[in-house]
Amino acid sequence: MDFNLDETRQELRGLAADVLGTEAARERLEAFEKTGAPYDAGVWKALGQAGLLGVCLPEDVGGAGLGAIELTVLLREIGAHVAPVPAYASLALAAVPIAAHGTPEQRALLAPLNDGGAVFTGAYREVGTAGTVAATARRDGDGYVLDGVKTFVPYAVEASRILIPARLDGQVGVFLVEPSAVTLTPQHSATSEPLSRIELGGARVGADALLGGVADGAAWTTLRRSAVAGAVALSSGVIEGALNLTTEYIKTREQFERALAQFQAVTMQIGDVYIAKRTLDVAVWAAAWRLAEGREDVDADLAVASYNACAPVVEALYTCQHLHGGIGLDVTYPLHRYFGWGKQIGHLLGGADDQLDTLGAVIAGTASAQEA
Repeated sequence: MDFNLDETRQELRGLAADVLGTEAARERLEAFEKTGAPYDAGVWKALGQAGLLGVCLPEDVGGAGLGAIELTVLLREIGAHVAPVPAYASLALAAVPIAAHGTPEQRALLAPLNDGGAVFTGAYREVGTAGTVAATARRDGDGYVLDGVKTFVPYAVEASRILIPARLDGQVGVFLVEPSAVTLTPQHSATSEPLSRIELGGARVGADALLGGVADGAAWTTLRRSAVAGAVALSSGVIEGALNLTTEYIKTREQFERALAQFQAVTMQIGDVYIAKRTLDVAVWAAAWRLAEGREDVDADLAVASYNACAPVVEALYTCQHLHGGIGLDVTYPLHRYFGWGKQIGHLLGGADDQLDTLGAVIAGTASAQEA
């Protein structure tokens, strides 16, 4: 496994960094946070105009048709710049499973994503263990009736379609549902990203809502894996951004006429942050490579990456705050964005204990590993 990006992927990373470095600069993020908008439409449009949103969309809807590694590159840069855009929701939670399993008509829905003209999302979480599905679907004439509750769904109000996993005839199918068909309740978020609780409540959808026209568990597996892979990619970018910010701070901030970086205790602590970042990076890239190769042994890497995103990386973000002193807690200083994003990703993934249980199930080869 080669962890070095090839020339094309390096150019992709450079383009994303250039666009976000301008459009999601500190002063622009501060201005956006005062608007109360769900996401920064300017940044979203800029990503579309640069061709970045179409990187992983199918070629038949105007995209580049690339895969998991390219999506990881893009989401890491978004995390590193804590850019308030619905890229994770639209791409990892929706576009990836639609592109892989959708009918031509369902795939055509993705076309407006190319230029940032639409938002999509998916309902990965329910109450309880992350990655489990209790929501149900039953046939009703020429359509389906959905029941159950989904939680922590990003950009549900703004989305053109929400991907809803539900059990049908003993398997899990994924349904494309319009927000107006379900009951949405706002949920608290650690960031500016809007989250919703979705109550299906007997929502009726047409036969064309079932992704790929079949409920065989395949679309759910793709959605589940993409949801986790996208989340840990964001976390990898978040801790890299926080590390860079903190490293610059301790190099320039002086105490007792010496830069903080010259104190041994500080160097040891920033070293711990670097180790947490690199550990997550290895698992993230390993999982992205296995997804790109279609390997079925990807779940162990995803669980390892998720554990590191939920525990060591969050602890590293606390260390970054500590090394900043009082300013690390000041919401007028950019570190709070990284901390909020890191915490929220950990909640989405279900927490460290859940991930250790998942990893144990995967290693043991038990049936529950396929649901976690």
